[in-house]
Amino acid sequence: MSVFEKYLTVWVLLCIVVGVTLGHAFQPAFRVIAGLEIAHVNLPVAGLIWLMIIPMLARIDFKALGAVARHWRGVAVTVGVNWLVKPFSMALLAWLFIGTLFRPLLPPGQVESYIAGLILLAAAPCTAMVFVWSQLTEGDPPFTLSQVALNDAIMLVAFAPVVALLLGLSAISVPWETLLASVGLYIIVPLILAQVLRSAVLRRGPEALAALLKALSPVSLLALLATLILLFGFQGEQIVRQPLVIALLAVPILIQVYFNAGLAYVLNRMAGEAHRVAAPSALIGASNFFELAVAAAISLFGLTSGAALATVVGVLIEVPVMLTVVAIVNRTRGWYDRGPAVRRLNNQRRA
Repeated sequence: MSVFEKYLTVWVLLCIVVGVTLGHAFQPAFRVIAGLEIAHVNLPVAGLIWLMIIPMLARIDFKALGAVARHWRGVAVTVGVNWLVKPFSMALLAWLFIGTLFRPLLPPGQVESYIAGLILLAAAPCTAMVFVWSQLTEGDPPFTLSQVALNDAIMLVAFAPVVALLLGLSAISVPWETLLASVGLYIIVPLILAQVLRSAVLRRGPEALAALLKALSPVSLLALLATLILLFGFQGEQIVRQPLVIALLAVPILIQVYFNAGLAYVLNRMAGEAHRVAAPSALIGASNFFELAVAAAISLFGLTSGAALATVVGVLIEVPVMLTVVAIVNRTRGWYDRGPAVRRLNNQRRA
């Protein structure tokens, strides 16, 4: 992890301060930027989000899907947690905390929008940062790569239906046309462009691809920070008036991260998978593709919506929270390896 990535939370906090300050000082300019839309898509933000997502998607090698069967237990656990547990547990937590317990403390007109943002945040598993978390836990690289590739393939067909289902269950109107357009604009098109770029560069050799990805990594993070400055510039007045909102939105996000990471970790132990598979599996199950969530929230509900703010809170706490999950997974390696199923399968592999 580079110094820039390691202190991402610090940069996000700085972006909040800069965005809020600029939003108050240059309100007319931000109104002009907010008005640069086509079909409910803000063009400056869309361009920045493409700069975020394409370098990350270029890391994915879909040929790795051939290795999925090698660790089928870990794959089954991760897919189950990512797509059958995490979105639904987040919807439940959002309803419990934001829709019920914290409702009196939140702006009445934004509660449903906050819930929608949290659902969007949990509906897409993390892509790029997973490789960092896996490396920090000495995770199995082929498993991590194959699992991320599989999740991205599932995301193409599952993201929109899962989001629509959960928004419907939460009694939030589902703008299907905008949702499908978001999937095309922020998943399908960037994925195609990223894979075309990857294939073209690979013709010059793996070293050329590694050099390109290294060069693009800062571009992706800078685009993320620039997007946050715009978001907080648009929402600066609301944040200044009610800073408590950010703290309240963080509560269900924190709970779902630790719950899903723990669930995936324990299920892998019960299934007998090796720790180097269970570690990235737990981390993939806990983290979110927040770049996609931010983009979808903006397209569906607007730049100044509570949904956009909720997804930005996910960015704010992602790095420090995931580093604590990494620490827990590393420190419990001995306990994990003493699991009966783990020892039994290890003995079978040695035999």
